[in-house]
Amino acid sequence: MTPPTPLLPRAGLLRALGALSVVLLALALAVVLRPGAARADVGRNWYGAAPYVMPLDNDPPDLAQVMAATSQKSFELAFVLASGGSCAPAWDGTAPVSSDTAVGAVIAKIRTAGGDVSVSAGGYNGTKLGEVCPDAASTAAAYQQVITKYSVKAIDFDLEEPEYENSAAISRELGAAQILQRDNAGLYVSVTTAGTAQGTGWFGTQLLNTAKNLGFTPDNYAIMPFDGGFNGSSAQISALENFHSLLMSTFGWDGATAYAHEGFSGMNGRSDSGEYFYQADFQAVLNYATSHHLSRFTFWSVNRDRQCNPPDNNGRTSGTCSSVAQGAWDFTKFTAAFAGATPPTTPPTTPPTTPPGTCTAPPWSATTAYNGGAVVSYQSHSWKAKWWSYGDVPGGQAGVWVDQGAC
Repeated sequence: MTPPTPLLPRAGLLRALGALSVVLLALALAVVLRPGAARADVGRNWYGAAPYVMPLDNDPPDLAQVMAATSQKSFELAFVLASGGSCAPAWDGTAPVSSDTAVGAVIAKIRTAGGDVSVSAGGYNGTKLGEVCPDAASTAAAYQQVITKYSVKAIDFDLEEPEYENSAAISRELGAAQILQRDNAGLYVSVTTAGTAQGTGWFGTQLLNTAKNLGFTPDNYAIMPFDGGFNGSSAQISALENFHSLLMSTFGWDGATAYAHEGFSGMNGRSDSGEYFYQADFQAVLNYATSHHLSRFTFWSVNRDRQCNPPDNNGRTSGTCSSVAQGAWDFTKFTAAFAGATPPTTPPTTPPTTPPGTCTAPPWSATTAYNGGAVVSYQSHSWKAKWWSYGDVPGGQAGVWVDQGAC
């Protein structure tokens, strides 16, 4: 008879169990932390509160540090475009998704810190997939590559100039969104478009009508009330109310349903057209959004959510800072609050509550000769010439002009 196999000594047994535990833990971490794995503990409210980030351009910040400083748990990575004008997805239109590792590493770091991402397609620049793919199905297949590679649970269609003037492209983009929504259970789908004082313009209204004709209903439609003559939060809230009415009339929704499918997408600090939106403006719109139960509150962008040096950036708009006085990540704290988090407290920043006043000096002209002592206005600042000048841009390397301050 074969003798029984002796039991492992206690120390050996413990070592074996310990080794097994390490292997199991490693396998669990590999599942949770691999670039394509989505965090199960990030609720849908966070996808509606994801601020935009360019992960490859505009001096991308360390998003794990942003998360620790603000309690933010989600980010909208921008933008997926057509790769070299083909029906294939690429970050910024230049970094193919198929071979990407850089954005994958950013996503892994966010998920390791307990957060998750949404992916945004489109934006203002570049060639959109809906412009080059032949139909909605092929457009959806291109976006599906992104969803599959990164295991994303949320996607945003940022449909604006000039794409939203192309009705065929918009039909393909919205048709693709509808297909993705159908084929990916639980996928959070948002649509972002331009904002006007009336809510959105003619092309934005046609976009809504196209969605209605397709029978497509995303989680929300968000407007961008900036770069259109907006003056602070009161003008933005008025636009949101007008857009709310447009949603009701277009889709036949009651007031509560329209609010539940409405979103706000702002721009922190100085906009491209020289509007100013301060922390107080974000707080006012946040109060409106939460009290009316809007489903999305986001902004462009976390790359810009830090103070310039000097704070007003000499009256210019930057992709890497806000051009207003602020603490680091002040504006991201508003999206965290919208999702239900309590951001950490920091020493308060007291920025001006109104934008600079009206410049009275004549605007600088590249075709005018100026004598020393001449005063002009340029990019919301007054400038005084030190000597004779022709064609020298205020603030340029020639050093002709002395900045007299904001106006």
